[in-house]
Amino acid sequence: MEILALIIPLLVILALIMLFAASRRRDTNAATGHLTRETRSRDRGAVAMKETEVDLPTGKEVEKAAVLARRDDASLVKASTAEVAEWSAPDPEAVGVARRQFLNRSIFSFMGLGLSGFGAACIAFLWPPFVTGFGATLNLGSVQDLLQQIRDNNGFLYKPEGRMWVTEYPPGAVEKARAAYSGPELAGMESGLVALFQKCPHLGCRVPECVTSQWFECPCHGSKYNRVGEKRGGPAPRGMDRFAMSVKNGEFFVDTGAIIQGPPIGTNTTGQEAEGPNCIGAATH
Repeated sequence: MEILALIIPLLVILALIMLFAASRRRDTNAATGHLTRETRSRDRGAVAMKETEVDLPTGKEVEKAAVLARRDDASLVKASTAEVAEWSAPDPEAVGVARRQFLNRSIFSFMGLGLSGFGAACIAFLWPPFVTGFGATLNLGSVQDLLQQIRDNNGFLYKPEGRMWVTEYPPGAVEKARAAYSGPELAGMESGLVALFQKCPHLGCRVPECVTSQWFECPCHGSKYNRVGEKRGGPAPRGMDRFAMSVKNGEFFVDTGAIIQGPPIGTNTTGQEAEGPNCIGAATH
């Protein structure tokens, strides 16, 4: 990927240099007195017409006339001794731009624009634009502050900029979690936090919290998950999806561009049961 990132801009720059050099060469050739095909054809036609209209003397007649001229002591016409003026290129402002020159320049210009656009598109593909909000890595603040906010909000903290729920992961369940979760998930769980995607993995409904049961309960089809997003009931095919997490210098980071599929059915590392009445009834089919 890094090699392509270097090669593509170089190819675009070389193509533009070749187009510019070819355009300059055509302009130079056009300014050094070359006759067009149309002019040469017209001149040949004029010469042929004059040859057919006037009877030119033969070679023998010319030689005979020269001999007679020498006998009569006739002086031959001498060549002019005047200096021949040096040729100078015509003034570009006076000549202007020919039609062919204009078309050539237009073609090269459009080719250059096309190559530039292609190169820019390749560079944009290799280097995506800076992303903020959902899809980027978010710094949610210090771990201790987040834990306090979760406790102040009855066990659930919603972050709209990341479309996520942040809940507390019990320290006593970390050993079981190591056998069920990946490294990017464990990085957050070991600090006591877990970041869950708000969508239900069944049909994509937004899953709200239930303060009385201390579970997540989907209002669409009745899927239920414990406080850390592990499935406890309903038609959902797995637990709630979650994001890759990391902790640096006590700050909690969540990569919302890396969604990790939720744990399979039967995963229950915390052993949490409903702590009160459910907010949503059992699913009906």
